Amino acid sequence: MAFSLMKMKSVSRNSTSSVLKSIASRSSPSYHRPFAAKAEKDEVPLDDGVPTSGICRPLSEILKELNKRVPDSLVRARADPNGFSIKYVPWHIVNRIMNLHAPEWSGEVRNITYSADGKSVSVVYRVTLYGIDAEIHRESTGTASTTEEGYGDPVQKAEAMAFRRACARFGLGLHLYHEDMV
Repeated sequence: MAFSLMKMKSVSRNSTSSVLKSIASRSSPSYHRPFAAKAEKDEVPLDDGVPTSGICRPLSEILKELNKRVPDSLVRARADPNGFSIKYVPWHIVNRIMNLHAPEWSGEVRNITYSADGKSVSVVYRVTLYGIDAEIHRESTGTASTTEEGYGDPVQKAEAMAFRRACARFGLGLHLYHEDMV
């Protein structure tokens, strides 16, 4: 093997990949043949009606899961400038919930706008859910002060807020918005 590696160094750059392929293909037959035979038996035929894209549930089931109450242990609270306590679910928890219940979701920043006076920035964020029967999207905005001190830059804060709000439009954590009214 050492000779093969030394020989590889002297080979031109164009033929290096072919040398690597030939070395990789010289594996012990005991590692590949039994595994390959087993894999052939375990393959799922592509024409048996099973979705092949990784989407596994109807949209109604995904939405039902997202509309469930978020456990109190995952909810945080902070005080707004007027002294009121605001409950929210941190963006990284929302992201994990989305990955768990809607693994085929996607998100994108649609727009970033700074105010005319430069004191705030607003972000428009779109979340799309994909089910076996349909796909839907929701958008929302988030705004952050550019003069406020603290962790994270203003665009990051506005994006996190817009992301959480867009997910709330699917029902995720929506109970937090009307909890005091009930």
